[in-house]
Amino acid sequence: MKTKRKYLISFVIILVLLVSYFALDYILFDGIKPKLINKNNFKGNFYSKKTTEEKTTVILIGGGQWGDYWAQYFAKNNMVGFSIPYFGQDSLPRLPEEIELEYFEDAINWLKKQPEVNPKKIVVMGASRNAELALLIASNLNHLISGVVAYAPSSVSWSNTVLPYNSDEVKASWKYQKIDIPYITMKKIKGSESEVVNMLDYWEKGLKKLDYIEKASIKVEQIKGPILLISGNDDKVWPSSKMADMIEKRLKDNRFEFLFKNFKYDNAGHSISNNPDSKSSYQTNTITIDGKKYKYEFGGTVEGNFKAKQNARCELMKFLKEI
Repeated sequence: MKTKRKYLISFVIILVLLVSYFALDYILFDGIKPKLINKNNFKGNFYSKKTTEEKTTVILIGGGQWGDYWAQYFAKNNMVGFSIPYFGQDSLPRLPEEIELEYFEDAINWLKKQPEVNPKKIVVMGASRNAELALLIASNLNHLISGVVAYAPSSVSWSNTVLPYNSDEVKASWKYQKIDIPYITMKKIKGSESEVVNMLDYWEKGLKKLDYIEKASIKVEQIKGPILLISGNDDKVWPSSKMADMIEKRLKDNRFEFLFKNFKYDNAGHSISNNPDSKSSYQTNTITIDGKKYKYEFGGTVEGNFKAKQNARCELMKFLKEI
């Protein structure tokens, strides 16, 4: 009898704790919780207020913590955010290579039917290689996309082998309608006896392959909506400011008729798209090459990155209101 009473008391205590947890979570949580979307062809986290109707929608290419942060931020500001991963999860490709743009096409067509979404105001946003992908989506699916935001962008498409954990065989990173999107062929980055790897030199060598550049250049002039580029002049991962200027030149040469902005920040590096409210001193990361870990720099200073992220967010919100 005593044993049963003991278990009953334990059960009641656990129940009270659970109820208290969810009650406090409901009272204290000031964010917007995502709705997990898992359709036959795509998955993602959908953020919006319950009262939202026909608002500008931003698709965060790559998903993850970064995508969820921004998707929730946009939802808090009376828009819709959709954070969409495209590899590395169940039912998705294992590696970011030969990714089909139809995956995003299906997601966009689904979004257009949602009452929270204004189908004429759908924007794609990405950072680094996801910015490369965002620009490709906007240029190839231009009938569906109303604008694009690219943090630390690329002006060209790269082969899968730019990532050391991808296949050794050279393949397209992206495909559309079963056709490879042209790319700059790259050998995998090599390590050295040093514990530090110079990422910037690797990408600069790729941009010197002039025989590849024209075919691999993203056809940004095909985008049917405004473009916002944001980069740091001290990006030490890849030459994002240089590639932003290459995009700008291509747009001007083709007399691009939509709004275009190219913001480049001094003393800022590759992590310019991260949480603008975080004044992180985290300036380096590691990469594993042939089983050995190497350090590499993001670039910029703590203060420079913080100021750039804050200013860039203001420009981003202005941009989205103008669409």
